Amino acid sequence: MVGANDMPLKKRKMAQIEDSLSTMILPSITSKLNWGKPLVTEQVDVAPPHDMEVRVKIFFNSLCHTDIYFWEAKGQTPLFLRIFGHKAGGIMESIGEGVTDFIPGDHVLLVFTSKCQDCVHCKLEENNMCDLLRINTDRCMMVSDGKSRFFIKGKPMHHFGRTSTFSEYIVVHVGCLAKINPATPLDKVCVLSCGISTGLLN
Repeated sequence: MVGANDMPLKKRKMAQIEDSLSTMILPSITSKLNWGKPLVTEQVDVAPPHDMEVRVKIFFNSLCHTDIYFWEAKGQTPLFLRIFGHKAGGIMESIGEGVTDFIPGDHVLLVFTSKCQDCVHCKLEENNMCDLLRINTDRCMMVSDGKSRFFIKGKPMHHFGRTSTFSEYIVVHVGCLAKINPATPLDKVCVLSCGISTGLLN
C-alpha cells in the first residue's frame, strides 16, 4: 500500500528519470592516447543511467596512487581511452529504473569496493567481495549490458573501477555509492572513498 507521503517521492523520481533521457556533453580528464602520456581534458558525452544505475555530479576528487599505477599501466592490461578516478564526493543528479535507496539531491561518496546487496557474499557480514561488483580492473564497461556510458566523438570510452570520477558527471551502478549526511563537507570526506578505508582501517 502506498501512503500519501510516498507519492511525491515517486513522482519526483519518475520526473528525474524522464529529465535524464538526454545525453550530457561535459568535460572529463582522460588518458587519451596511451599509458603514461599526459592526461587531457576532453568534451565527453555522458549517457543517462540505465536500470539500477545513477548519474552523479562530481564536486570533489582525491587522487590515489592506484590511478597513477593504472595510468602507467604497470602490471595490468593497458585499456585506453579511459577516464580514471575512484575517490570522490558528489550529488545525485538522476536515477534509473529500479533505484529505490537514492533520490536526486542525495550527497554521496563513490565506493571502489562495491556491494550489490543481493549476492551470497553481500549477505555475509565477514566480507565485501561482491559477486557482481567486486574489484576487477579489467572490467571496463557497465555490468548491466557490457557497454560504456562515456563517449568521445561517438566512440565509447573505458570506465575505471566502475567509477571514473575524473568527470564532471558519471554513471555508476547503484551499489557503487554510499549516502552521506548533506552537512558533511564533500571536499573533506572524498578521501573516505578509498584512502582511509583501505589504508587506515586495514
